[in-house]
Amino acid sequence: MIDTAAADSGLGDEDDDDFDAAVALPDAQLPEDRYLDRELSWLAFNQRVLELAEDATLPVLERANFLAIFASNLDEFFMVRVAGLKRRIITGLAVPTNVGRAPQDVLADISEKAHELQLRHARAWGELVRPALSDAGIDVVRWGELSDDERDELYDYFQSQVFPVLMPLAVDPAHPFPYISGLSLNLAIRIRNAKTGRQEFARLKVPPMLPRFVEITKTGHTARYLPLEQLISNNLGDLFPGMEILEHHTFRLTRNEDVVVEEDETENLIQALEAELLRRRFGPPIRLEITEDMDNVTLDLLLAELDITDQEVYRLPEPLDLRGLFDLARIHRPELHYPAYVPRTAVAFQPAEQNGRADLFAAIRKEDVLVHHPYESFTTSVVAFLEQAANDPHVLAIKQTLYRTSGDSPIVQALIDAAENGKQVLALVEVKARFDEAANIVWARKLEKAGVHVVYGLVGLKTHCKLLHVIREEDGQLRSYSHIGTGNYNPKTSRLYEDFGLFTADPQVGRDLTRLFNELSGYAIEKKFKRLLVAPLHLRKGLLRHIDRERKNAQDGKAAHIRIKVNSMVDEQIIDALYRASQAGVKVDIWVRGICSLKAGIEGVSENITVRSILGRYLEHSRIFAFANDGDPQVFIGSADMMHRNLDRRVEALVRVTDPRHVEELIELFDLAMSDDTSSWHLESDGTWSRHSLNDSGGPLVDLQEKTMQQTQRRRRARSAR
Repeated sequence: MIDTAAADSGLGDEDDDDFDAAVALPDAQLPEDRYLDRELSWLAFNQRVLELAEDATLPVLERANFLAIFASNLDEFFMVRVAGLKRRIITGLAVPTNVGRAPQDVLADISEKAHELQLRHARAWGELVRPALSDAGIDVVRWGELSDDERDELYDYFQSQVFPVLMPLAVDPAHPFPYISGLSLNLAIRIRNAKTGRQEFARLKVPPMLPRFVEITKTGHTARYLPLEQLISNNLGDLFPGMEILEHHTFRLTRNEDVVVEEDETENLIQALEAELLRRRFGPPIRLEITEDMDNVTLDLLLAELDITDQEVYRLPEPLDLRGLFDLARIHRPELHYPAYVPRTAVAFQPAEQNGRADLFAAIRKEDVLVHHPYESFTTSVVAFLEQAANDPHVLAIKQTLYRTSGDSPIVQALIDAAENGKQVLALVEVKARFDEAANIVWARKLEKAGVHVVYGLVGLKTHCKLLHVIREEDGQLRSYSHIGTGNYNPKTSRLYEDFGLFTADPQVGRDLTRLFNELSGYAIEKKFKRLLVAPLHLRKGLLRHIDRERKNAQDGKAAHIRIKVNSMVDEQIIDALYRASQAGVKVDIWVRGICSLKAGIEGVSENITVRSILGRYLEHSRIFAFANDGDPQVFIGSADMMHRNLDRRVEALVRVTDPRHVEELIELFDLAMSDDTSSWHLESDGTWSRHSLNDSGGPLVDLQEKTMQQTQRRRRARSAR
């Protein structure tokens, strides 16, 4: 059993006011321009995704997938971040951004960079990935490249599968300009009435339920595809008989689709959220993508009707909306993908006998178990643990937070099974998880119907922590089994997202989670916890204490080192504390996937700070915080990024990792990521990112994710050999 004193989060009992005063050094000691703009930093992250698509050493279908990821990422950026900036400008809430600049100026910089990246993205498809796919036998062709026989076959397909679902909408005195849904692909068509000579306009939506790329022929490993909009646009005569087609061009609109719910002014969060989701469809336009050949008459009409400015127009080569490449990326050509990798069962959870079933409760009682997804299986750890709990007659209660999952998830089904088996089941569902709101409402109601106690968290806060708590009766006493993770309880994304999860039977963690769940289903989170750091009240303060302790240790000549792995590093208080630690001589390593507002390598401020970013086949998603603590390392994992929303407006939780083997594993992983021998992007002192993927001899640097796969396989083989 873990000693509760050793398991303490290490915050100490110092007075908060004294601590705040100790770290709040005058801003004059730090330069005013010490932050990078968060929006431009996000665009730099998406540029790194694009650089993977441009990398000719990667399998070509993976490159196509990265092009689709870039497009999907940028859509969300416009729908949320750009929309938020515009809303602040329009409503007059144009307070300075994190770099002290007016939103109007930041918006102009975003527009310039986004235009550049979208053109680069289109060129990457047309000049790099599309030809590489063709060399591999996967041709995405244009209408003009088809033979007469192919056109005849496609016309039959058009008549039977496409034409019946098309809905052309005319614009004339009797028909107002139609509503254009966000992210839909459309044709703007100008036609002339052969009898009257009058010119008209029509809009035709490309049906989203049909394949984006129509298969023309397929022979062995050779296949040819045509973009659906080209098939439609070259058969418009069937839609407008007796009319002369003057012009037709593809366009695509992005709308503000962020959701804002005033929870303190509504009695029913679900009803309010459903109403807001309905309003989301009609958010104001914020971006118009058009094909580069669109004529001015058509463009002027769209600008006037959609109330779009020239700055918001993106003129691009065809095809628009390269999210459709997700479909091509799923083509079954193993040699054009990353080599297959099957997640391994964590060593501690492997059954003692072949074809047997592991007793996960016994394994967790024996020792804490740290599982690293997707290298180690989510299904044989988290899902198996929950399913065992649901069907174990000794389990009395299950409590779980759910942020993103799926309606057909075995997680949801296990909770339903547990309720039907007579157990007390609490599901804390975050229905405000962005772009998953509607799905979360559906399966939350499904859980309620099965008898699960469903709650929606605290007013004004999103519940983002990843917690699972099981109460089991053993020998007449109750024992807690807990899981604290860095990622969502979603079996589908667990195969793509890199995350950690800690299983423990430590009574102190059990007591912490009991209190935390009670407070989440009640009214407030007020108290500190022993082995957890919990936002919004204590997580930032706890991390600041640890950072400041490293600063003091460095000043006293003691061992000091800070390692932080996050998705985003934005919070000014955390960044300033890291600057001050660097000024004191602390070595600070930051491993960040996305946004980083911290500037590295500034003389006298951050010359001791190194920032790296790693992108690859898996999405780096885990959060790790490690502090040298003069030779007694204190390491945490959990759900929190270093952003205002995570630290101030969300319920987040970090758990301290206490097993020395796990501490060593996490620090070794971190050191591998920060090594100059590992492929990564480096944040330079001027705020730019440079990719380092080749050694001095021109050979590839170490791929961290491949190396982790190899290490996971070695651990499994070592266990099997015992």
